[in-house]
Amino acid sequence: MANPFTITRVRALEVLDSRGDPTVEVLVVTNGGEGRAIAPAGASRGRHEAVELRDGDPRRFLGRGVRRAVDNVNSFIAPALQGMDSRRQREIDRLMIELDGTPNKSRLGANAIIATSLAVAKAASDTAGLPLFQYLGGNTARILPIPMLNIINGGAHAGNELSVQEFMILPIGADRFGEALRIAVEVYKNLRAYLKERYGALAVNVGDEGGYAPPMKTTREALEALVEAVKRSGYAPGSDVVFALDAAASQFYDEEKRVYRIDGSELSEEKLMEYWLGVVDEFPVVSIEDPFHEEAFGAYAELLRRSRGRFMVVGDDLTVTNPSRLKKAVEEKAISGLIVKVNQVGTLTEALGVVELAKSSGVKTIVSHRSGESEDSTIAHIAVAIGGPFIKTGAPARGERTAKYNELLRIEDYLGDDAVYAARLVRLARS
Repeated sequence: MANPFTITRVRALEVLDSRGDPTVEVLVVTNGGEGRAIAPAGASRGRHEAVELRDGDPRRFLGRGVRRAVDNVNSFIAPALQGMDSRRQREIDRLMIELDGTPNKSRLGANAIIATSLAVAKAASDTAGLPLFQYLGGNTARILPIPMLNIINGGAHAGNELSVQEFMILPIGADRFGEALRIAVEVYKNLRAYLKERYGALAVNVGDEGGYAPPMKTTREALEALVEAVKRSGYAPGSDVVFALDAAASQFYDEEKRVYRIDGSELSEEKLMEYWLGVVDEFPVVSIEDPFHEEAFGAYAELLRRSRGRFMVVGDDLTVTNPSRLKKAVEEKAISGLIVKVNQVGTLTEALGVVELAKSSGVKTIVSHRSGESEDSTIAHIAVAIGGPFIKTGAPARGERTAKYNELLRIEDYLGDDAVYAARLVRLARS
């Protein structure tokens, strides 16, 4: 009798992401099931990320096409994977890394490899008759993550003058994920009304991740708007809803002058550190991601020391879901939180390995989308599989963002009374 988990077909296709850019979708078929996955793409990328392969042909998609990555799946990866057992994820991912043969997956393309890696896992879970989160995390996977919703966009995600890239809300005053999402939607809607009143109709245009992109200039201005929206919704800032920032500081760092351009000023590393500490003193900010440029391990460590546990110092461009970068950050005591983006490292196996390293080091994990996303909801399952405690996947708007939130609602419904909202397990209140 044929093994139902045997891979019989692998096929890639050029599809579109949420920015209208081409990306790679891969279908993996076994004797007993199938799985599809789509590679995401970031706008603000760390220099140490795995490399997505683009065609560079200006005659197609302004050079953004991914035909070469698609062909690499169909011509090289597919023949190598056919006949393999889809449950052998580690072996399959290692084979693709060997086929690529570069340290950053630049030959076959990280977009080709990650789409295939995730599709293999989804095919195996479908064949097993299990939801992906249970296939990856086992029967004990039941923690629904705290959503970090980016509802004001700046930096590389918007066309305004805000230097900070993301202003997020975390609805922690809820007993269940579905209730938390309702709170977030209410705050999002009230923020829209406030922005329209203060800045006019154009202020409620949205950025890449569904957050509003109002004509603001300073971090304080954005955080004051969040406070107002939370209060208008009938909730208490600091206890029902707290805030998080993704500074993406590499985007506003001047390497030549060694200064950070923020809020119309040029700040030294020390002055920027004082700036962040002042922000946390004034507003219920519980997490700051990439507060300094991507090589400033020492500055991260000093900020973490001076945080005295009041907020998370989170690595993304600093760590890029890379085990060696994470090890360095842990050794230097530079971070207390880690962004996990599967396409940064390029395979599911490597991403889960980074998660395990973070957990064993006492670093909290935040499973994250990219600004260029799709209807693929795989990261919702990964977040539950690893036990959270956080997920970043944009505002509660735009289909590629709500696809993840809706999948988490389905998972919570599937788990029923066994579901646990992570806010009940993680102390974040700042009231």
